[in-house]
Amino acid sequence: MEPERIGGGGAPSNALVVELDAYHGPLGLLLHLIRSQDLDIFDIPVAGITAQFLEVVHGSGALQLDEAGEFMETAAMLLRIKSQMLLPDPDETDFEDPRAELVRRLLEYEQMRELGRRLRKAEEARRLRYSKGYVEERPTREKPEVELRLSWNELMEAARDLVRPPQPPPVPAPRVTVAEKTALVVERLRTARRVEFHSLIVDRDAMQVAVTLLACLELVRKRTIRLRQVRQFSPLWLYRATSGGQSADPVEGT
Repeated sequence: MEPERIGGGGAPSNALVVELDAYHGPLGLLLHLIRSQDLDIFDIPVAGITAQFLEVVHGSGALQLDEAGEFMETAAMLLRIKSQMLLPDPDETDFEDPRAELVRRLLEYEQMRELGRRLRKAEEARRLRYSKGYVEERPTREKPEVELRLSWNELMEAARDLVRPPQPPPVPAPRVTVAEKTALVVERLRTARRVEFHSLIVDRDAMQVAVTLLACLELVRKRTIRLRQVRQFSPLWLYRATSGGQSADPVEGT
């Protein structure tokens, strides 16, 4: 089956109309002739493609010398492939398709052209973006060095304070009033003959001692109790006072 020819509306049926400015080199023209006619690139009809290629080259007078050389070299390769397919070498037992090298070059060219198309597309998209541009770095003011006016011992002490575990907060002593201690003394003497002063103190706390002593002195002032101490540093005893102001069970001594 003969491939369709690329023609214009007013051109003869056997004319091939190709705009060379649209192609880059002979491989571009060959690839266009193959793709535009939906030909299998792995089974190129060399005779028809060669005829079309030569028609384009011979019909163009605008080729430069370098370009013409490239096109003529490709035309010579096509003619050689055509002759090898028409007249294969009878001495060659392992026949290799003479079109294989041409197919390889066309596929490489197509890949490079596709890569170039993607790069151009990315460049066009990049032109639509406007970056902020170079921003000059602002000079920063240098901070003066501060002299450390501490000795090594002071510095080590400060470091120890940082790593030293915090002291537990002091447990506040239970709040007690003179009235509470007064009621306690009266209650104890109501059932006991005498009461030792230290037995009235729950905790050995200075505040407890002071409040208990004030309560006892207040009861002595009211002549409710009497205080007795046999000798210096001996236990202090509390007795319930009688109506005459004497203790209920006086003890000898001062």
